[in-house]
Amino acid sequence: MPSISTASGGGIFPADWLNTWTWQGQTVSYAVSGLATPDGAGLLPVLLIHGFGACKEHWRHNLPSLAVHRPVFAIDLIGFGASSKPPSRLEGEPDDGLALLYGIDLWADQVAAFVREVIGTPVQLVGNSIGGVVALSAAVRLGDDVRQVLLIDCAQRSLDDRRLSEQPPLGRIGRPLLKRLVRQRWLTGRLFRWLARPGVIRRVLGMAYPSGNGLDEELVQLLLSPARSPGADESFRGFINLFRDRLAPDMLAELTTPVRLLWGAADPWEPVAEARRWAETFAAVRELRILPGLGHCPHDENPSLVNPQLEEWLALGDQP
Repeated sequence: MPSISTASGGGIFPADWLNTWTWQGQTVSYAVSGLATPDGAGLLPVLLIHGFGACKEHWRHNLPSLAVHRPVFAIDLIGFGASSKPPSRLEGEPDDGLALLYGIDLWADQVAAFVREVIGTPVQLVGNSIGGVVALSAAVRLGDDVRQVLLIDCAQRSLDDRRLSEQPPLGRIGRPLLKRLVRQRWLTGRLFRWLARPGVIRRVLGMAYPSGNGLDEELVQLLLSPARSPGADESFRGFINLFRDRLAPDMLAELTTPVRLLWGAADPWEPVAEARRWAETFAAVRELRILPGLGHCPHDENPSLVNPQLEEWLALGDQP
């Protein structure tokens, strides 16, 4: 295990779980526990990858439980949480050497490098929402160093240009105008500031957590605090301009690594019907389990149900 530096501060995770790693000049924040677990010999480490707008603390109810038996890492993707938030650069904009092209490739490169340089052994990846797409893309890069990918309500990216035919007529007609507008920082900055308000965050979470379980003030603050840090609007600008990027089915068709799907039946954004299609279509998908009444983030909405499921599947990934 390479040497690591302990990050300052406390918060949701104990201070001695928090660390930083420098990648391509950017500071990456992560949490880790279970490195000294007595019964963890032979059990593969796990890396937890958050979704868009979230952070490593979104695994607040999962990392401690899973780390009882094995090393567990949770990472802040570049642009989120306590990691660096450099300026965004869109396709066609000049490269000043400082701005980054935010997207699945950037975050998958970050995750792959983290696995190689910090974890240093084969791993199992767990991703929620956009973190699921990142996990799949990182698995393609890492090959045999990823033994299994567990997707929790993986993002389907319905606004990608390759899915434009699925949009209603007005959406198709208005796409060129939408693309021009969301390139403008004055607009994306104002939109981000409007979204990064407690009341708006609570309303969005009310949709994402339909049962209401887990929707507490701690959750609101763990999402709100990073959103108010300098540069947080840049990853938002980069992300909402991803009209042609990686789609999960492309990578599921390529992977031989086992993939398992866990899905909230009441997810308002990622239809479970698409998850069923993936399970029926792609050989890499070994299993789909649907969680009645839960939404887009079941790992945080009902961890007492999800954690045993994850532990069961992770045990399968430990097997040679």
